[in-house]
Amino acid sequence: MSTVELTKENFDQVVSDNEFVLIDFWASWCGPCRQFAPVYDAASERHADLVFAKVDTEAQQELAAAFDIRSIPTLMIVRDNVAVFAQPGALPEAALEDVIGQARNLDMDEVRKAVEAEQQKGKAEGQQ
Repeated sequence: MSTVELTKENFDQVVSDNEFVLIDFWASWCGPCRQFAPVYDAASERHADLVFAKVDTEAQQELAAAFDIRSIPTLMIVRDNVAVFAQPGALPEAALEDVIGQARNLDMDEVRKAVEAEQQKGKAEGQQ
């Protein structure tokens, strides 16, 4: 499967319309990004059931800023509208496969409960 180019115009729709999205934040001038690209593309072929997307941080600076991307490449995984993984650095193939496997195996009900608990904790601390 080919990758989807994400922009600020289509980001919300792509992420909300798909339950599992991998996002590669990259730039054409970035050597590690260019090294990671074939690994990412090969994974997209092996995992045709998942959405693989790319954000060109040069063309989409607002999007990169919104996610506080400070180093590229950065890989992010969003499941059910929840960012479950974000890490800078070019991953080797085995590591990328491991991360995808771990993200697939997450119990999203437990993840949502943990997110909600953190949000409640933040609200309680803000009221003190």
